[in-house]
Amino acid sequence: MRKAFKYRLYPTKPQVKDLERTLELCRELYNAALQERRDAYKKAGKSVGLYQQKRYLPQIREELPQYKRVHSQVLQDVLHRVDKAFQGFFQRLKAKKGKAGYPRFKGKGRYDSFTFPQAYETGVKLQEGERRVLLHGIGSVKVKLHRPLEGKIKTATVKREGEHWYIIFITEVDPKPLPPSEGAIGIDLGTNPHFLVTSEGEMVEAPRYFQKAQAKLATAQRSLARKKRGSNRRRQARRRVARLHRKIANQRKDFHHKLARRLVNRYGTIVHEDLNILALSRSYVAKGIHDAGWAQFLQILAYKAEEAGRRVVGVDPKHTSQDCPVCGHREKRPLWVRVYTCPQCSTLLHRDVAAAQNILARAWTGPSGVAIPCPRSPGL
Repeated sequence: MRKAFKYRLYPTKPQVKDLERTLELCRELYNAALQERRDAYKKAGKSVGLYQQKRYLPQIREELPQYKRVHSQVLQDVLHRVDKAFQGFFQRLKAKKGKAGYPRFKGKGRYDSFTFPQAYETGVKLQEGERRVLLHGIGSVKVKLHRPLEGKIKTATVKREGEHWYIIFITEVDPKPLPPSEGAIGIDLGTNPHFLVTSEGEMVEAPRYFQKAQAKLATAQRSLARKKRGSNRRRQARRRVARLHRKIANQRKDFHHKLARRLVNRYGTIVHEDLNILALSRSYVAKGIHDAGWAQFLQILAYKAEEAGRRVVGVDPKHTSQDCPVCGHREKRPLWVRVYTCPQCSTLLHRDVAAAQNILARAWTGPSGVAIPCPRSPGL
């Protein structure tokens, strides 16, 4: 299986200029390739393919000397990105779901990464006891490997995030399954006050990083709005806003990684609702859902489970919070009702714990359609 390792780069000022120059050349090539495809179809009704455009790369490098310092495979990867953008456009056009979204040109400062598709064959090598990395056209750049790099390196991507630079290695690693576990858990995702409630009654408080940083963000954004466009102060204010957003995103991702790891280590099967997160993120609860980051958490949970040899199962979310997990009685209740007594079997239930138990039960439904009852939480 493939795994990503992201490390911070510490380039010197001349190296930063070289990195920015490489990004700018890649952006210009991307826009030129997009323009060529667009004009060919508009003026001649013909489609220009990936390999047709690749054939022009030697000529481009010969006529424009600045491209000789950029590795040929990095330039090929830029054309692959253009081709991938058009493939996605045609797929969305065929699906007829919402706007297809025609590929757009990349504005200045909007192209933030370039990739070496075959890292060790394209001049990307670790040096000096893995404290520096050699990049073709850039030189030897200081890198901090905060965790060991595992497996065989397949690709390397250099990425700019605000004022910082990172390198992401994609490696081929052997799966490291954990010891078998018969434990199974159902999880009910929420936004406030709990991010996650399990079928065993454990409640994980929602960190609400965005909500906590709202006051600082509002101040920084007001300051940005008052600055003159194109000025150095506006540029500095924009960096402050970006830095705050990046901190929130990093805090959220750290929380997701730690929680997912804890669940994967403890349980062999993890069951969650198969939610339409995209639709929910456009509803009246959008702010809380974006702050919670459900999609990112489920993605992290899935890949950690795959690596550890665990199962993650998505089930139908309909009526999970309305059904009694003991007798199956269904009753619609307002959202403010958190604890209630089932009118049919007189069981005292917590709304979210009952939903998590129903979610787990749906993963174990047999051929007869009757769900195997889950153990009730202590104290309920």
